[in-house]
Amino acid sequence: MSGYLSGLLAMLSINVVVAYAVFMPASAGLLNLGVAGFVLLGAYTAGALTSLGDWSLAPALLAGAATAGLIAFLISFAILRTRGIYMVLATFAFAEVVAGVLLNIPSLGGAAGLSVMAYAGLPVVVPCAAAVVLLMVWLMRTRFGLAVRALHDDESVANLFGVNLRLTQVVAFTIGGAIGGLGGGLLVHQFNFIDVQSTGVLFSIYVLLYVLMGGTQTVWGPLFGAVFFTLVPEGLRKLSELDPSLKFLEGGRYMVFGLAVVLLMMWRPQGVITRTLMEALLPGRSARRTT
Repeated sequence: MSGYLSGLLAMLSINVVVAYAVFMPASAGLLNLGVAGFVLLGAYTAGALTSLGDWSLAPALLAGAATAGLIAFLISFAILRTRGIYMVLATFAFAEVVAGVLLNIPSLGGAAGLSVMAYAGLPVVVPCAAAVVLLMVWLMRTRFGLAVRALHDDESVANLFGVNLRLTQVVAFTIGGAIGGLGGGLLVHQFNFIDVQSTGVLFSIYVLLYVLMGGTQTVWGPLFGAVFFTLVPEGLRKLSELDPSLKFLEGGRYMVFGLAVVLLMMWRPQGVITRTLMEALLPGRSARRTT
């Protein structure tokens, strides 16, 4: 496999992991615009352990995920007191606080960013992404997954049926933070560098778009969103290189891509992958549910 394709596949795998970091709380009705904060926590924790502590890659990645998950658990009680746009602002403020703290730690590179020597590569990144997808599929089939879906559909009805709203949301937020930390650890060790400036609010917005456009009703929505957002802009760029008549795509590919996103959201405001679509594609699965 060429270096270009391997790099593209690695970036796609990392985007899938980070997309599920947003999906997990979103599936419980929580919009998280602070995923960049959890990515940075996981990246800087794992990167510091491999570069400064001489840890091997696997335990460093787990430590990064655990650190981000622990912070997510601790802040969830305060953040879950907010609702709607105030929750979005609270999670955004959290990411900004994390960025500000990391910028002022010289031993971790400060404003220059953190460089590491350990390299993940496809043998690490792709299995991690596959493991996250399988974990999400399994989780959404458990009793916890049923509670999460009930919260997503109607919080009041879920409460009437005995769902512990606060506990379910805290667990969903914590799992999302841990997955974001894993994505950050993979990111810094795939490209051997990370800095606060490139992992800021725009990063969080893009990942949130992955999930909202793909859909939060099913576990496959974030996967579709991550694939679409990763491959379509790159495909437009390659087309502009291969066909001179499409040279306008080289400079205007993001405009074309943005227009496609707007049209897609007008056509499918609930996201592309919905439960209705999945039941239409898998009629046997729908029939088993009704029996």
